[in-house]
Amino acid sequence: MLNVEEIRKDFPILDKKVHGKKLVYFDNAATTHKPRQVIDAIVEFYTKYNANVHRGFHALSQEASELYEEAHEIIAKFINAFSWDEVVFCYNTTDAMNIVAYSWGLKNVEEGDEIILTVMDHHSTMLPWRRVAELKGAKVKYVDIDSEGLIDYAGLEEKVTERTKVIVFPVMSNVLGTINDVKRIVRIARKVDAIVVADGAQSVPHMPTNVRDLGIDFLGFSGHKMLGPTGIGVLWGRRDRLEEMMPFKVGGDTIKDVTLDSVVWHDLPWRFEAGTPNIAGAIGLAEAAKYLMKIGMENVRQHEVELVEYTFKRIESLRTEIQVYGTRSTRYRGGVIAFNIKGLNHHTVGKALDLFGIAVRTGMHCAHPLHYRLGLKGSVRASYYIYNTLEEIDYFVETLSKIISLREVLKKQPVEEVCTGT
Repeated sequence: MLNVEEIRKDFPILDKKVHGKKLVYFDNAATTHKPRQVIDAIVEFYTKYNANVHRGFHALSQEASELYEEAHEIIAKFINAFSWDEVVFCYNTTDAMNIVAYSWGLKNVEEGDEIILTVMDHHSTMLPWRRVAELKGAKVKYVDIDSEGLIDYAGLEEKVTERTKVIVFPVMSNVLGTINDVKRIVRIARKVDAIVVADGAQSVPHMPTNVRDLGIDFLGFSGHKMLGPTGIGVLWGRRDRLEEMMPFKVGGDTIKDVTLDSVVWHDLPWRFEAGTPNIAGAIGLAEAAKYLMKIGMENVRQHEVELVEYTFKRIESLRTEIQVYGTRSTRYRGGVIAFNIKGLNHHTVGKALDLFGIAVRTGMHCAHPLHYRLGLKGSVRASYYIYNTLEEIDYFVETLSKIISLREVLKKQPVEEVCTGT
């Protein structure tokens, strides 16, 4: 079990006051806070080892290169990759999904082939493959969800044909919190030799991830959603898949040799890490992974299960006033709760919560098709992590009750509709 009070001591930002109230941070699906250990590791790099990596024979470059390469090894251990060189550092999950779409998709998808997506996909997962389909003349099919917000697996099997080349899906929905059955999807894909591309942005930070056991071909996730810095993410790919891909971002560090007539591409993973990488970001991400491994990802998952179950218990008294989306079974749900207060704009609710020091996300969360499927113009999303407490949930529910009591007043305070992020 997590010692949440001890964990909170590692996060200086949690002492911040917002509008005179103690910060309650429930926007972890968008980004997480950073512990002192991660901040210190980044500062230490810039103050002691700062240099560009690879090809430099001076001491600083050698030290920086060693730390950068070690970061690949740590992330490989974190997700149980077969080897460190299957770990490609990129900007974020969006970048990882684009790398697969343009490096694997453009080479392997042909006219008339099929790409299967889901209605719960994040735009970052959906749009690159739609672009590939447009460029190659392929067909996009969408898998629906059921009334509980789970993937319609029977519908998926019906949509798969011999022309299906790719199945793309989120391991966990960033809106509904739905945890999808990865192995079941892989089994369906293998019947027609389709590849499986998994969006791990919301799953990797919150539950154990074992890519060997899952059987997927590619996995992308972001550092900033798992206690690491922004601007660093990971693409993991099976070696045979990565080896057959051509890099679509090319330049420095992607090659072994270049003449005026030819190019010899570098080994994995360097051929996909064009230019000077985010060295400090990789070091910070590795420190974040070490922090989470020390806690234990099983404990992270169990803590969020308890938070979600407690939330559902506490909001039961408000059930006639609040609409919660997705399954209530924590077997299939992560630490994300999307909801609306009846009769109030989601942005109004988010702003009202902010006045009480509670940070949530409002809007369509870069999942417009899913919201349209649910008949919504947006939702309020509370998302939890290792430093959140039951006491914070008590305060959250009490504040929701106050907002409901002020509903008629708040209706007169329209909030401009804006597009929000993840």
